[in-house]
Amino acid sequence: MDPVETARELVRDRFPQARAAFLAGSVLTDRRTPTSDLDIVVLLPGPPAPYRENLIHRDWPVELFVHTEAVWHAFADRETANRLSPLLAMCAEGVLLADADGLGAALRAESRERLAAGPPAVPAEELDHRRYALTDMLDDLRSCPDRQERVYLVTHLLQRASELALLTGGHWLGGGKWLSRRLAAADPGLHGRLTAGATAAISGTADGPDRFAAAVDEVLERAGGPLWAGYSHRR
Repeated sequence: MDPVETARELVRDRFPQARAAFLAGSVLTDRRTPTSDLDIVVLLPGPPAPYRENLIHRDWPVELFVHTEAVWHAFADRETANRLSPLLAMCAEGVLLADADGLGAALRAESRERLAAGPPAVPAEELDHRRYALTDMLDDLRSCPDRQERVYLVTHLLQRASELALLTGGHWLGGGKWLSRRLAAADPGLHGRLTAGATAAISGTADGPDRFAAAVDEVLERAGGPLWAGYSHRR
């Protein structure tokens, strides 16, 4: 069945009291795969919300994110403070399946406005810590003779460098595949250099670690340069 109609049917049958509902995720794009699920945000007037549930409906894997209006705003505020935006993105970019009282349209407009405004600025202390951690780990990679350890270092460095690049550019963070997609959208050239370098470093090509280190160095320079000697942090 069509994913939108399947999701609409599920919401209609399972949540007749829903104030609003959204379908989001890769299933709506050309990135859809055989394992793509239906990400559905549902707004209820009260209990049993809030809760999250995974299920199978008409052979579709489904993830339900069930909120009240107040809980939705609490989640959105927490995401914004962490510079992550999955809930906002689902409601801004997804299909509005149901809207009984105008709440769906209002939340969609709010989500789009908040996403467009961007995440909060990164405090200098956090930026310094991220620069330090990346510098320290990059030194480990440069001196690492163990190919298996190098895989772990490269994987961690790729995530840390991608996050730092997004933050210094004023962009939203993401997790997993969404971290890649966020950076690819924000800076496709840097995304390509980081991922190509990481692939080469992990595959064991002779110049792989150097190529990857150069891309990570580029991220550090944009953030103010490497930081190790002189770094201090008080808890």
